[in-house]
Amino acid sequence: MSILSENIRFLRDQSKVSQQKVADEISITRGRYSTYEEGRSEPPIELLVRLSKYFKINIDVLLTVDLTKYSLHDIVNLPNNRTLLPMKVDEAGENKIEIVPQKASMGYLSGYNDPEFVDSLQHLSLPFLRNGKFRAFPADGDSMPPYSDGTFIVGKYLEDKKDLKKGKTYIFITKDGIVYKRFSHQNDSGSFVSSDNTFYEPYEIKWQEVYEIWEFACSINTQELKIENLEHQEIRRMFEELRSEIRNFKN
Repeated sequence: MSILSENIRFLRDQSKVSQQKVADEISITRGRYSTYEEGRSEPPIELLVRLSKYFKINIDVLLTVDLTKYSLHDIVNLPNNRTLLPMKVDEAGENKIEIVPQKASMGYLSGYNDPEFVDSLQHLSLPFLRNGKFRAFPADGDSMPPYSDGTFIVGKYLEDKKDLKKGKTYIFITKDGIVYKRFSHQNDSGSFVSSDNTFYEPYEIKWQEVYEIWEFACSINTQELKIENLEHQEIRRMFEELRSEIRNFKN
């Protein structure tokens, strides 16, 4: 039997529905559906799309990943019928945190939903990060001091954009790249974010361009922090405190 036939049989069993029920939902006969479960024939692309939408599992995953090895309760469904496979653990039982290196950051945009690509990434374990799916992304540029080239931001996968918190920092995976920004507010069209380096203007990230969102969990520095970056942070903090005091004084 093919991976697809094993998967749809497994998914149907887990859903506790009959072959007739699935066949009715995707508008074919039960006999035709049974040939797909038994591996006697392969469904055309239009039926693959229907199966994918019915079971809420990405087509690539249906065709290439043995879902019987995973707990369906731990598989995270993403917008547009995409899928994030559950966390894995190492020999000590700690979460495996995939590391997206700088040289692979652009490849991540096309491979983030490919189990083989994700499995090919190096990983690390941090015992203090539990209860979630974590991934490490490279910082880039000088927009978020003191983080710069040589720093990795470890993010916790955010399942719902409604959970974005004002003032917190997040890694946004968009069609244009990976950005690490501070969240301000959102509306139906997108998320408004800013850099901690005030040289850069705030801007909006359109929801239609967002693939994933990861909430800051911790940072890993592979180089010493620059004194000027730390000073910049301290000056910014002082201005924020001054602004707050002026606001309180006016009130």
